[in-house]
Amino acid sequence: MLALLLVVVGAAVSVLAFPPFGPGWLVVPGVALALGGLRLATGRRHGLLLGAVHGLVFYGGLIWWISELGLIAVIPLVVAQAVFLTVYGWWLGGHSAKAGRVWLALAVGGWAVMELLRYRLPVGGFEWGAVGYALSDQGWARSMASVIGTTGLTVAVVGVAALAVVEVSRSLSWWSRVAVIAPLALAVALMAVPLGTGDHAPVEVAIVQGSTPCPFEHCPPDERLRTFEQHLALTKTIEPGTVDLVVWSEGSTGALNADPVQNAAVGEAIAAEARRIGAWLLVGSDRPVSDSEWVNANVVFDPEGEIVGEYKKQHPVPFGEYIPFRPFFTSWISELERVPRDMIPGEGPVLFDTGGYVLGSVISFEGGFSRYPREHARLGANVLVVATNEGSYGLTPASDQFIGMTRMRAAELGLPVIHAAVTGKSVIIGSGGELVTEKSGLATQEIIYGRLIPGEASLYARTGDVLMLAAAIAGLGVWWRTRRLVGSPGRRDEER
Repeated sequence: MLALLLVVVGAAVSVLAFPPFGPGWLVVPGVALALGGLRLATGRRHGLLLGAVHGLVFYGGLIWWISELGLIAVIPLVVAQAVFLTVYGWWLGGHSAKAGRVWLALAVGGWAVMELLRYRLPVGGFEWGAVGYALSDQGWARSMASVIGTTGLTVAVVGVAALAVVEVSRSLSWWSRVAVIAPLALAVALMAVPLGTGDHAPVEVAIVQGSTPCPFEHCPPDERLRTFEQHLALTKTIEPGTVDLVVWSEGSTGALNADPVQNAAVGEAIAAEARRIGAWLLVGSDRPVSDSEWVNANVVFDPEGEIVGEYKKQHPVPFGEYIPFRPFFTSWISELERVPRDMIPGEGPVLFDTGGYVLGSVISFEGGFSRYPREHARLGANVLVVATNEGSYGLTPASDQFIGMTRMRAAELGLPVIHAAVTGKSVIIGSGGELVTEKSGLATQEIIYGRLIPGEASLYARTGDVLMLAAAIAGLGVWWRTRRLVGSPGRRDEER
């Protein structure tokens, strides 16, 4: 009973660490409580139960807002994410009697393996809820992220939490403590190593949050055209020469009647504003290309009003932007008929050299993963746009949670981020993850003005998920060694 109580309370405390609650450091005791419960598991079946309860409470409490799309959306996603913690609990429950130092390595390494798989499986994975993101409001954590990334922060939180669990029950040998503390100390030391920040002039930015004619719901048939018109009208209030870059969000244009690529009148209206203001202008467009396919793109205009290219979203949202195994699922889930077309994924990063800085962009769901923005940073982007449309989630915490993730994205990559949402919240984030502007409101029409300094790729942007990979390999190595030693004559766990 104590073990079950610990994992439930741990899940609840971890949820409270994330925006819009906080403070983020609550995630450390939250994970420690959950691991403490798993340490008390009496075997694999007990561990499976504890892991399942922890997963359902944590993900159910964190992403309940997806229920705005209906139970058909939230229940499968929560269950799918909880499966990873269920398997982790089952596996770790079989090692609860191991020596403290062995259990420590298995707990941390197993968590790293679990997260590496969760970020990629199924259908492309889901990084939302990684414990490192809870620390977006902590300046020290954002500084560490530039060295080890959010993935490294996740490993650090689990490592410190697991160390606390073992310390409560028994003392550890000095080198077991060093194994946890040394990587963190090295990360702190590397934070002081200058990597070069470049010599970039400040960039004046305007995010145009034009909202929609019917925020938080759909109002066909001319919803997208009216959304475009609201963004255009708001853009016309920007004084010429006052900004260098104007950003519209995902979903600000699109469909056949409001797409700047296929509709010449729409394209010319946007181009005229780029020329009038004398600024680069990025707009989000989702356009059908056939009865069964469509693309989601960020279209970029230069200050002369020419379309210089577009970035196409690489990672479509499963069951939102495409239906995996469409014939199978649509044959028995009628609600999926609301997704009549499948998105065609883009083929990779697209960068735009403005002359003073290099602009990269990702679209919505992609901003919640490290790997897509990091591709842009590695290829030389100095400024990153995350264009998103969260209009389906109403007044829920979805926007605040996503901004927390993009704050960590800015910090781990060393790049300022322009977070633009069609119905809000929108914000400009500095290269250290600090908020350059106040967050906009929800369902409001406003322009967010701010100045940012282009950045340069951080150490993490150049090296990737080294700490998480190392923890996973170390944990698997310890697990393999314990398997080989089972049954060996004279074998005895060291309870240190």
